[in-house]
Amino acid sequence: MRSLPCVRGAGRLRHVIEYVDEGDVAVLRLAHGKVSAMDMELCEAIAERFRALATDPARAVVLTGTDHTFSAGVDLRRYLDEGEPYVRRFLPALADAFRAAFELSKPVVAAVNGHAIAGGCVLAACADVTLMADGDGRIGVPEIKVGVPFPRMAVEVLRYAVGDVAARRLILGARTHRPRDAQAVGLVDEVVPVDELLPRAVEAARSLAADVPPDTFAAMKAQLRREALERTDRYADEEDAVTALWSRRATDGWTADYLAAVTRR
Repeated sequence: MRSLPCVRGAGRLRHVIEYVDEGDVAVLRLAHGKVSAMDMELCEAIAERFRALATDPARAVVLTGTDHTFSAGVDLRRYLDEGEPYVRRFLPALADAFRAAFELSKPVVAAVNGHAIAGGCVLAACADVTLMADGDGRIGVPEIKVGVPFPRMAVEVLRYAVGDVAARRLILGARTHRPRDAQAVGLVDEVVPVDELLPRAVEAARSLAADVPPDTFAAMKAQLRREALERTDRYADEEDAVTALWSRRATDGWTADYLAAVTRR
């Protein structure tokens, strides 16, 4: 196993993305603190790692998390602590992480080992196949309850993954779902026993890589995802409004109240 070091933030523990070589399959494990909360440095690391995989010898990728969490989504405490200056750096990095995972031409399988909330859910939805461990883990996008909108890239990932109607219900409903319910709404392709999750994910990734020539897979994947990426670029002017709302929520108390409420549960 190789640990891939990333940027060290001032006064913060260095985080890593663990890389396990399974021959023709690269297994990436998010390992950033207890719940792999998405902050500036983790987003930059995800983007860097996925872009490097374009020339990696591995023919397919499995993305998973650590312990009982895939990713708990955006690090709200840091967002509230650092405010607007952080927002202006973080949101482009968040969108770039999603885009790098979404654009990779190789087969990608998400092995969702537990909670995948908000940005964690979107990251899992970037995959070609999403497996989730049976159990108490929850997945979904409660972002509007936090008081902030997603960047356009995240919206397009969800639309691509589940379709327009289901994406609307997921985003506006702002609920999180247990594995079987997530499968019913299209967020998850298959629910598997927790001890079988990673082997099944590696098997699925290897099968995708073996059954189709790599250039054919890449071409087909690009065709399927082209409209989502084109819409992201077409509506780039939305990002100023998204940034303004995130900046407002950092100081008006809404997100702080939400965080206090969910951490008391």
